[in-house]
Amino acid sequence: MTYRLAAAALLFPLLCGAAAPGESARPEKVLRMFLSTSETGLDPAVASDNATLSLLENLFDPLLRYDYLARPAKLRPNTAVAMPEVSADGLSYTFRIRPGILFTPDPAFKGARREVTAQDYVYSIKRLYDPTLKSPWAYIFEGKIAGDEALRKRYGPDVPVAGLQAPERYTLRIRLNAPDNNFLFYLATAATGVVAREVIEAYPGQAGNHPVGTGPFMIGDWKRSDRIVLLANPDSTAVFHATPGNSAEDRAIAAALEGKRLPRVDRVEVKIAEEFQGRMLGFLNAEYDYLEQIPESMTDMVVSDGRLKPELAARGIVLSRFPVLQTYYMWMNMNDPVVGGYGKDKVALRRAISMAYNNAEDIALLKKGFAIKAESPLPPNVLGYDPNYRSPVPYDPVLANALLDRHGYTRRDPDGFRRAPDGKALTLTMHSEATVGGRLRDELWRKCLNAIGLRVVFKSDKKTEIIKASRLGTVQMFESNWIADFPDGDNFYQLLYGPNAGRANYARFNLPAYNQRYEQARRLSDGPERQKLYFEMNQLIHAYNPWVPLTHVLSGDLRHPWLKNYKRHPVEFTTWRYLDVDVAERARLARGGGGNR
Repeated sequence: MTYRLAAAALLFPLLCGAAAPGESARPEKVLRMFLSTSETGLDPAVASDNATLSLLENLFDPLLRYDYLARPAKLRPNTAVAMPEVSADGLSYTFRIRPGILFTPDPAFKGARREVTAQDYVYSIKRLYDPTLKSPWAYIFEGKIAGDEALRKRYGPDVPVAGLQAPERYTLRIRLNAPDNNFLFYLATAATGVVAREVIEAYPGQAGNHPVGTGPFMIGDWKRSDRIVLLANPDSTAVFHATPGNSAEDRAIAAALEGKRLPRVDRVEVKIAEEFQGRMLGFLNAEYDYLEQIPESMTDMVVSDGRLKPELAARGIVLSRFPVLQTYYMWMNMNDPVVGGYGKDKVALRRAISMAYNNAEDIALLKKGFAIKAESPLPPNVLGYDPNYRSPVPYDPVLANALLDRHGYTRRDPDGFRRAPDGKALTLTMHSEATVGGRLRDELWRKCLNAIGLRVVFKSDKKTEIIKASRLGTVQMFESNWIADFPDGDNFYQLLYGPNAGRANYARFNLPAYNQRYEQARRLSDGPERQKLYFEMNQLIHAYNPWVPLTHVLSGDLRHPWLKNYKRHPVEFTTWRYLDVDVAERARLARGGGGNR
């Protein structure tokens, strides 16, 4: 199925750089990109996978965004005129919306140009409470906005909420039940991107097929799970401002962009490239302008002795390393009859599985050294990370075997695999992605688990399908990863908070001692008191083992020399709005064979 925005054809000449009278035409600037998995519906309230969020943050506008250059990450106004006025008690936030921001054209507006108002943000936030949407983002607001119990009892866009008001056309006022140090981070997520009620109601249950936002880009062609074209939004009012660091790279980007209208390219052509080899060959053949996170199985193609191969450096390709705010982990379903439960035998089984995981082999052989061991859910550079914390669960297959023996997993099948304490056959089922990388990880897990007498079978599928099944609680085990929505430890520890089961808490871990500490910690700012709670939460995770923390990625990123203004951001998924393309340099290098080897 191919989707085309109705107004795109009318706007296409403008978007392709067609000259106004008296001006000389310039070549169209096209950014060529890929997404590693298929997109789902483009509805900010519903989507949670990285591929879809990458698109949403370019199509929809939250109130705030992250400063492109500031490190550590810092928020700045987006559709708001300035950062909000915050009351002395930390409960009330007042935003002034910038006048003149327009939604992209859609038949739902009946030919009128539709300006964004504060009421649109009220509506957009309320939608997260809609029980029919099952929004994975509802948790960031539920119980926090004053009076939102009315929405939770009887959802409706017109249900009044005392803490969510638009007293004037461009004034938004939000009042909380209790101070929340991360509240402004929530208002920079794609989930809070502003939508128009007319559009949502014009396409009942199909909002994800009709993305109408105010972002720097809008949808052009859309062939599902294959190709997406984003066109520069001619009504975009975004202008670049940032806080550069001291590096020459930062100063050069700031000089090139300061005060300029965004985006800088005319269109972004995005392909779905699920296979690692296809992504790498596509980049080397100049089908993609940059590649973030070299696939671990492809590292030897481009890196030798930790450096970019000379023949690639000669083409002007640049290799950079980036510490991603990302944690890889293998979770186990606490409600599953085989691996779930809080009894000693099930805890012992999960502990043994955790001790069987060979972290060093994973990092050296699969990740080619581009990772560090995960000691806890938190990656470095996230608020709350403790560089001195060490997991009390080591890689120790000898001890894992002894633990299983002690807790009744002693009887063996004729082929040597263990049986459950009740004597029944024991087979673990781990879901995995149907990719080359997925198969390599299957073999590592098979080797690790077989070493302690555990039989495992693998069920391969597309990641989007596995996520759907995970939310329904029908997946037993799966290796997943989490990239920070905002740079605070709360964003990672909520993945194991009991009330988030069926949402981001795929493990369905629900331990009162953990829940209580999480609730205490979320009310505290970063500091010794919260650090102590995080330590105790780590100890509980390692005691019950709903997760096997795996690695934190050191991303190896590649880019072609014609790509300008590139700087990887620690939180936002894409930097497309800031990027520029030197069309002449791309053409010159292609003529010289630099892009076709």
